[in-house]
Amino acid sequence: MTTHFRPPNLALSTIGLSLATFMQVLDTTIANVSLPTIAGNLGVSNNQSTWVITSFAVSMAISLPLTGFLTRRFGEVKLFTACTLLFALTSFMCGVSQSMGMLILFRALQGAVAGPMYPITQSLLIGIYPPAKRGMALALLAMVTVVAPIAGPILGGWITDNYSWPWIFFINVPIGIFASMVVANQLRAKVEKTERPKIDYVGLITLIIGVGALQIVLDKGNDEDWFNSTFIIVTSIISAVNIAIFLIWELTDKDPIVDLKLFRHRNFTAGTIALVLAYAAFFAIGLLVPLWLQRNLGYTSTWAGYATAPLGIIPVLLTFFVGKYATKVDLRLLASVAFIVMGVTCFMRADFYIGIDFYHVAMVQLWQGLGVALFFMPILTILLSDLQQNEIASGSGLATFLRTLGGSFSASITTLLWERRAVAHHEQLAEHINVFNPTSQAAMDRLGQGDAQAGASVINNMITQQGYQISFNEVFHVLGWVFIALVLVIWLAKPPFSAKAGPAAGGH
Repeated sequence: MTTHFRPPNLALSTIGLSLATFMQVLDTTIANVSLPTIAGNLGVSNNQSTWVITSFAVSMAISLPLTGFLTRRFGEVKLFTACTLLFALTSFMCGVSQSMGMLILFRALQGAVAGPMYPITQSLLIGIYPPAKRGMALALLAMVTVVAPIAGPILGGWITDNYSWPWIFFINVPIGIFASMVVANQLRAKVEKTERPKIDYVGLITLIIGVGALQIVLDKGNDEDWFNSTFIIVTSIISAVNIAIFLIWELTDKDPIVDLKLFRHRNFTAGTIALVLAYAAFFAIGLLVPLWLQRNLGYTSTWAGYATAPLGIIPVLLTFFVGKYATKVDLRLLASVAFIVMGVTCFMRADFYIGIDFYHVAMVQLWQGLGVALFFMPILTILLSDLQQNEIASGSGLATFLRTLGGSFSASITTLLWERRAVAHHEQLAEHINVFNPTSQAAMDRLGQGDAQAGASVINNMITQQGYQISFNEVFHVLGWVFIALVLVIWLAKPPFSAKAGPAAGGH
């Protein structure tokens, strides 16, 4: 039995790994609020500027499931160091881009190297921590996963307002160089057995085309009015055909590029389903609340950021306790409490109204943080618990890929539902408002101060606002029940839940 590998300085190694992951997760949201500025500076429409987000998401979605293959080929430490350095380089290139085409190209490359960073961090943390302290490592990673997307829009908005948009990319350069140097230095003695696996070209090509096309459909569907668009129909067919070929091929190939046979593990399957669905619902909340604050309540993007930020407070405060004590209780119980708290906060939002104050919005965000603090670490531990050490990078990559895809589906479905239901409610509410109804005629005259047309416009705006509000409440009612249903899913997993170190944890 090989001795367990320990870096010379565990704290420094953890800082290096966490910083790189924080930077990578931050970059999934930091550019969102800066898009109008970027579009203006580079002379393109707002619609074209959304490719800054789409290109990153597409490339990351493609590279995530390849993590296991790349790890076997190059080893975890080398792959992590290379990805982090390349992330810093592509970030710099994004900042110096002079045209939208150039920026989209470097964002795509940035997404491609970002993919493996999170799963490898997870695998390395499990590898360098003793079994008793692995919960702490995963709790820390969970906190980074929660706090970084919240910090992204606030930091992005602040940098764009006070400096200029390229700095949202330039800040990654020193962080990336520091993190890669620390990890390369601390883990250089880690023995890793690499192999030269045969490249599964059919799997690789169908994965790139299938997932790339699917991600484009999900990102662009709402803008293009879904299946009323030839572009969306054609892209969907291309995606469906390629994903079908990919699944059949990967399940029958001797050396697949993505190991779908990991789903033979019960805990991995139950944990991944719970993670994907819970993250999709969590992602929907993170998307809808700021949108609603800006559209319905008239908040600026910065104030919307402040109102949603309390979500990160409890996860930060509880990280140490969750990491230290979580393994002493049944993790399914902990995850169940998390889902119930998240469900209850969704039901609370289902009672929100247009006149609600900042304090109440922020307090619900704060309480949701309790659910978030107890959610990531137990689920990650459960889904990794029955994998061997040499399967952890593959399993983590696959679960993170499905989680990311779940977030994309969720973003598309949530915005579509919100918009469509708002239109339906607008129609219902406006049914009886017309010039032949004396009550509505009198209201129009009063609101328009004698000008019925101006009054009608005021009423129409009020109805639109109420339509969006009722729709918002309905979506949160559904999300609440999704979280409650997940309590049943997580109990499909079976103990024990300690992440395996395998027979040769130090150098597999």
